Amino acid sequence: MNRNNLIDYVASQTDRTKKEAEQFVDAALSGISEALEKGEKVDLRGFGAFQLSEKKERQGRNPRTGETMTIAAKRVCVFKPGKELAERVNSGGTVAQPAEESAKVHGDKIDG
Repeated sequence: MNRNNLIDYVASQTDRTKKEAEQFVDAALSGISEALEKGEKVDLRGFGAFQLSEKKERQGRNPRTGETMTIAAKRVCVFKPGKELAERVNSGGTVAQPAEESAKVHGDKIDG
């Protein structure tokens, strides 16, 4: 889903025009961005949390030349999904486990 898809979705769910939905989406994204710029955590209950993480300066290699270089320290935005979102995402894509692994997870005994 991209920004335009999100605007279309908001418009259809709220019975508003696309112009109004675009204002809603822009306002929400702007609020999240401004909070992160200030170093604040953005916690959306039932959805997840956006927060900043500090990456330390480190040594890396230029893949083209093999030359060692210093990668500067930086702040990155990370998203941690909330419990409800994680459960919704994972319930739609469950993968069957082999009997031995399922037994380990659930503490069952396997005959054989």
